[in-house]
Amino acid sequence: MKSNPVNKLLKTHQKLVHSEMVKVVSHVQRDNKEWILNTLMIEGCDVPFKYKRKKMYKNIQGQRVNLTYYPAVESVAGIEMEVMKVVRIKLA
Repeated sequence: MKSNPVNKLLKTHQKLVHSEMVKVVSHVQRDNKEWILNTLMIEGCDVPFKYKRKKMYKNIQGQRVNLTYYPAVESVAGIEMEVMKVVRIKLA
């Protein structure tokens, strides 16, 4: 079997999850000083997927993507919320 970057990541980091061909329902980009914070909502999932970029990127709403991510918890106004931290995203 040919080794690819996703398989190496999944083997090295046990908590990572990989999903393929998921549809992006919503894509929001917010400027936060030196980073652009990206939040995705995926079809059939009510947990936000978050990642950072140095520059604005094209809007990928309606596109299908492959995601590698891990579950995390963020505190928003004192309320803990589950989020998915994206470590790798590619258009499918």
